Amino acid sequence: MKAKGRILLLTSCLFLLLLLLAKIHLRRRLDVITTTDWLAPVIWEGTFDRKVLEKYYHKQNITMGLTVFAVSSFNGQYLDPFLQSASKFFMPGYRVIFYIMVDKSLKLPEMGHNPLQSFQVLVVSQERQWSDFDLMRMTVLSKHIREHIRFEVDFLFVMSVNMVFQNVFGVETLSTSVAQLHAWWYFRKTTHLPYERRPTSAAYIPFGLGDFYYAGAIIGGVPFQVLDFTHQYLKSVILDIENGVNSTYEKYLNKYFFLNKPTKLLSPEYSWDQTFNIPQQVHYVKVAHYPTDDL
Repeated sequence: MKAKGRILLLTSCLFLLLLLLAKIHLRRRLDVITTTDWLAPVIWEGTFDRKVLEKYYHKQNITMGLTVFAVSSFNGQYLDPFLQSASKFFMPGYRVIFYIMVDKSLKLPEMGHNPLQSFQVLVVSQERQWSDFDLMRMTVLSKHIREHIRFEVDFLFVMSVNMVFQNVFGVETLSTSVAQLHAWWYFRKTTHLPYERRPTSAAYIPFGLGDFYYAGAIIGGVPFQVLDFTHQYLKSVILDIENGVNSTYEKYLNKYFFLNKPTKLLSPEYSWDQTFNIPQQVHYVKVAHYPTDDL
């Protein structure tokens, strides 16, 4: 899978370059940002041609991975709508492996049979009492990517469990490193973005710097890129603990993408907070992100 992943990455880059040069499938939307300063595409409805992308990716014999954590009885109630909707809308027509991280044995909800989809229920070790959910999540994710996920899938997404798919989350989202724009902060002035501003923290971004504010609900890309993020996150958290500083997962995520620019950004359509009014820029909500007491 490692050698295959490199070949896939090179061919993907070449294909996308050819599309750019030929101006195939690239559409303009003047009401939103569609390209970053470092030329990464921002994916909105109306900026891509799924038929063109499907024609390419169906020839690549690729497998997608989707990881979700449901590690308490509190989170367990959200897993059913997550899986039911993901089985319908996440990468339809492609092989998908769902990695479900739990802290106890779990019976999967009843779902229609799909020969392209498989499920791995992975029990999180209870040897340690985890006081920080995100620290546990990234530690466990890193372990499983190293041990087997990187050999099993070509692209991997990690999502929060309190999400419900409402429209197709398809191959337009694929790239080496994928970041999710925050539904609230995308529509706010960049000077107000809530980066970590304490210089003593490893998540620190100075005033006047920063590109976008990214949401922690979705991260994706090729497995080695997701693995790199987990390593950098854990390294930053440990450094801050040693220095007596405490920041948040989302701020470490934003520092990572500030230093390591994502190659594709997903618009707020892909993780829309249902407590917000939908602005005219959002044509279709692909994934609804619910507060943890609304499902």
